[in-house]
Amino acid sequence: MTPVLSPGFSSSSSSLPSPSITRQLSSSSVQTLADFLVSASTARLAESNVEVVREEGLRHAKLKLDARHYKRPQFSLQLLEIVRKLHVRTWSTAPIAPEDITIRRISGALTNAVFFVSCPTVPGARTLLLRVYGSSSGSLISRPRELHILHVLSSKYKIGPRVYGTFDNGRIEEYFDSVTLTAEDIRDPRTSQWIGARMAELHSVDIDVVCGTDVPNTNDASPQFEIAANVSSWLGPAEEVLKLPGVDKAIVRELDLPRFRAEWDRYLGWVLNRAHTFGTRRVFAHNDAQYGNLLRLRDGSEGLDEHRQIIVVDFEYAGPNPAAYDIANHFHEWTANYHSSTPHLLTPSKYPTSEERFNFYNSYIRHAAMLAEDPILDETDLAGRIAELDRDVLIWGAASHAGWAIWGVVQAREDVEAGVTEPEFDYLGYAMGRMAAFRKDLQRFGI
Repeated sequence: MTPVLSPGFSSSSSSLPSPSITRQLSSSSVQTLADFLVSASTARLAESNVEVVREEGLRHAKLKLDARHYKRPQFSLQLLEIVRKLHVRTWSTAPIAPEDITIRRISGALTNAVFFVSCPTVPGARTLLLRVYGSSSGSLISRPRELHILHVLSSKYKIGPRVYGTFDNGRIEEYFDSVTLTAEDIRDPRTSQWIGARMAELHSVDIDVVCGTDVPNTNDASPQFEIAANVSSWLGPAEEVLKLPGVDKAIVRELDLPRFRAEWDRYLGWVLNRAHTFGTRRVFAHNDAQYGNLLRLRDGSEGLDEHRQIIVVDFEYAGPNPAAYDIANHFHEWTANYHSSTPHLLTPSKYPTSEERFNFYNSYIRHAAMLAEDPILDETDLAGRIAELDRDVLIWGAASHAGWAIWGVVQAREDVEAGVTEPEFDYLGYAMGRMAAFRKDLQRFGI
């Protein structure tokens, strides 16, 4: 997941966002505490340079928006000019004036400001999702890559929101009339089946088409897995954070990154040497399938398969990984509650039971077989594949803990440098919890 604080939301234009925290680096898994974070994050959104991100096949407007001023008439005027330059359907031809536009901020995130933009007085003008980029996050995600993935997934595979176009410091996306799933929703057996089916669909896309030549560089002979590349690239920034004078030395000792480097190398060698199985196949993975990144359409899925009412969003961390890694990461998110009083702490007892895991696997495997046009599995074959996948998920779950532990350290930099003693989300506490879980798994595996 990605917690940076921003209001969790129902994508309904009629209801206000409720406080929440999601992991996201900062976009639509949107997170907590409105006023302080909105003012703090918009200040960051206006400062320094933001990379201009464009994508072949998408219109681009050479204009910028200042997210701090979204309540001012000038912001609406500039936004309307962008929408017209991008030729957004239902907006570009209608006689819309700036005063007709309603702009509602739904994110207090640090690297994105996210808004719902509507025009209630003009029939047929669809609500839009506006995203204004901030200047941070470059060490953790790639905006050009994220945009390319979003565009290919929506245009070729009909997965995720359509991107209508970009401007110099943001983009405009399709809006879904939906509600964000909750920590309890993902535990519902039927909903879990739908998530499994959706994940199978995502895992069926062609990695080369979605990622092109932009594949992870692991600097070794191992398969090009996103998690290996992320840990490799995040470790340096994490070590720099722990050298800052504001970090408690007890935290530095507990995380012990030099020890982690050796542990990670041993673990990666061990897990990569296991026999190739269904669960270890390299797929295009979401890598952050926490409940805040899963939407459910309000009007169901009339005329579509039931599972298609689940919409997956926020592809900042998407990329090639073992299928079992993506599933394991999702199961770890069952133990999280980013709306609690201690959102940085996981509750291991909430990890899905074998019955709950097999319910997910059943849906995932059946949909994967159908998409691959494999022969229908008989019950014996299905049971064998489920057992095999469960073993793979168990061993790749440790990689999820490792990656998010290092991520948490990197994310703590701003709070440490600002001298924040009671952060809204305790990134270092989160990192310590995930690191402890990683080491517990290694002990269990005898590594």
